[in-house]
Amino acid sequence: MKRSHLNACVDEGAAFIASFGYVLPPFAFWTADEFCARDHALLVERGMGWDVTDYGQGRFDDLGLLLFTVRNGTAQDLQHGRGMLYAEKIMISRKNQLSPMHRHFLKAEDIINRGGGTLILELFAGAADGSIDRDAPVTVPVDGQLKTLPAGGHLALAPGESVTLLPGVWHAFWGEGGDVLIGEVSTVNDDRTDNDFELDIPRFTSVDEDCAPTRWLVSDYDRL
Repeated sequence: MKRSHLNACVDEGAAFIASFGYVLPPFAFWTADEFCARDHALLVERGMGWDVTDYGQGRFDDLGLLLFTVRNGTAQDLQHGRGMLYAEKIMISRKNQLSPMHRHFLKAEDIINRGGGTLILELFAGAADGSIDRDAPVTVPVDGQLKTLPAGGHLALAPGESVTLLPGVWHAFWGEGGDVLIGEVSTVNDDRTDNDFELDIPRFTSVDEDCAPTRWLVSDYDRL
């Protein structure tokens, strides 16, 4: 994606998030220069901040996601079973914009429709070898009630509704009827190692530096 497009996505995303009364933390508004001038070590270590991805396919409007990681623990805490074992994200899935089929090895997550359109999730159970089971039904907790869907069934979440996805549950999602503000509450998040996609695609976008960044993305942190 062009850096100019990424900059615009972040600005538009911040405005959309604010329109629902969700207040981002101060570091969400640090400029790229301000980020470098401040103590950013913890943010970089934990992958906190802005993330815009087209999964390397160059079709952001059709295949993509905007995310902001608000808080995150560490893999070490998770291994020790104590400390900061949780993470929180706020995300935007645009109308008909697909987040492609994937599973997580370790992360359990609550996916919450915080407002906007309807959030649609396509769900599959995992087979014994971890691959997609295209025959077995899948059962997930939906706001404290177990719900069973056929393989590949679509779960529709209206604003305020949520689903819990345990490790190994395959899922894809998109907005229907409008853009959707999505909350995620999970165990420690590691987007570099804990995403297993059905397709052979990268988690992060490649950047065409046609202009300077207004905000650093999580995927930029390696070069800071």
